[in-house]
Amino acid sequence: MGRAFEYRRAAKEKRWDKMSRIFPKLGKAITMAAKEGGGDADTNAKLRTAIQNAKAQNMPKDNIDNAIKRATQKDTANYTEINYEGKGPFGCLIYIECATDNSTRTVANLKAMFSRNDGQIVPSGQFEFMFNRKAVFEIAKKDGLDPEELELELIDAGCEEIEVTEDHIVVSGDWTSFGSLAKALEDLKIEVEKTSLQRIPTTPIEFTEEQLESIEKLLDKIEEDDDVQQVFTNIA
Repeated sequence: MGRAFEYRRAAKEKRWDKMSRIFPKLGKAITMAAKEGGGDADTNAKLRTAIQNAKAQNMPKDNIDNAIKRATQKDTANYTEINYEGKGPFGCLIYIECATDNSTRTVANLKAMFSRNDGQIVPSGQFEFMFNRKAVFEIAKKDGLDPEELELELIDAGCEEIEVTEDHIVVSGDWTSFGSLAKALEDLKIEVEKTSLQRIPTTPIEFTEEQLESIEKLLDKIEEDDDVQQVFTNIA
């Protein structure tokens, strides 16, 4: 993943710098996971992951507990996970994962954003093959945790690559290995700070700084939308 992964994470963190943007999205993920598999994180792996990611973003415990409680309330919206694909400025490919209780509203909002920023929504399925879906686990660097030894321990669980950044060890594998990798890390008693299912472009494209400014304006608008959970691009 390398530089492309680091750019995407840094760009997303910059766009999500306001807690008013990220907490509702994290809360929605927790509520959906609890509604799907129950409110016990010990037996609901999806919920456990959602809570883990919320804690990584310093989401208060009360917010997390309230998000779980909402799953049992009768007036809680029924969310559907739906994906959209679009072409942004300068041919940038954009893959959008949403959780919505009104897909008509969601697609109308996205079409308007693309239209105002020199882009367009395209029929689903056009770009999906241009991204590899990966399970990604971010682990804080610690003394005694050797990346090479860790990779050997995780190969049988589906680990394809381990990268070392300034603060983290990043473990990745095919998305189908998410469960086996999570269990292997748990068995090794390694604390994972953040987990995610990423879409990594098969052919990343270099854009100029000026082009990136235009692309980022559209990405900012997309990620501000409450229905949008994750956004992926082919930016190198």
